[in-house]
Amino acid sequence: MSLQKTDILKVLNEEFSIPTANGHALAVTKFYPQEPAICTMVITSATGVLQKYYYKFAHWFATKGMVGYTFDYHGIGKSDSSEKTLKTINSDASSWGQNDQAAIVAFAKNQNPGLKLVLVAHSIGGQLAGFNSNYQMLDKVVLVASQTGYWNYFKGLHKLKMWLFWYVILPLTTPIFGYFPAKKLGLFENLPKKVVYEWAAWGRKPNYLMHFYDENSYVFDKFKIPILALSFSKDSFAPKEAVDWLATQYNSADIKRVHHEAGLGEKHVKHFGFFKSWAEEPYWKRCLNYILNGNYE
Repeated sequence: MSLQKTDILKVLNEEFSIPTANGHALAVTKFYPQEPAICTMVITSATGVLQKYYYKFAHWFATKGMVGYTFDYHGIGKSDSSEKTLKTINSDASSWGQNDQAAIVAFAKNQNPGLKLVLVAHSIGGQLAGFNSNYQMLDKVVLVASQTGYWNYFKGLHKLKMWLFWYVILPLTTPIFGYFPAKKLGLFENLPKKVVYEWAAWGRKPNYLMHFYDENSYVFDKFKIPILALSFSKDSFAPKEAVDWLATQYNSADIKRVHHEAGLGEKHVKHFGFFKSWAEEPYWKRCLNYILNGNYE
């Protein structure tokens, strides 16, 4: 099936859960065109961000002929996120990649075996891909503001905020509640304690997550596929240099690195704007072109 970028197809969606190797289930939402699909997409979220944040993005790509999957990591949203459950969850940050992200990638591939599979990874999602045990099922990756979280890559007041986050806020509040009470602090979704402890340990080291693992534990250098790494001006959560750092970890991939500087009168994408509907022109259309044709233009 061949589609033009202007084609609009009717989209259906359904919600369900899938099992994982670690024994817990993940809440998944599938968006798919009524006509035969041309490609499969898995969207892997930023830290503490509900999958529903990416629904409009997934829906739009489904109108262009793609099957799209969003999901909540273990301990987030509809994937066992009650405060009682959060205190008992053993998932850590790396297992969100090795187990959770890997499970949805395998599911998407098994459900659509004849289609190419693209991973769209937002923020920590691009870090977790380096632990994804099913990386070989992927044909392309789009990294959206995926970065190192080491505090010294940040600037000005945000550098201080990151230092306090890793050294003070996470270590002090998490033991009190048995999980990180992000909602009470007006940040994002609450996080399991082991995710928090590992994430904070990464953020305190210049080499971030690479400080704690060797080549037998991660798969960054095993990616040999095209990867598009995007960053945006005014993104205090993922400054250009921090995104550059993560992109270099995929040292065997065919990396296309693009940094967007908003022009005069243009809206800044920052860290979360890429997935909002106003970003369709030009960002979603450029992303679609990259996925289908390999050109980001």
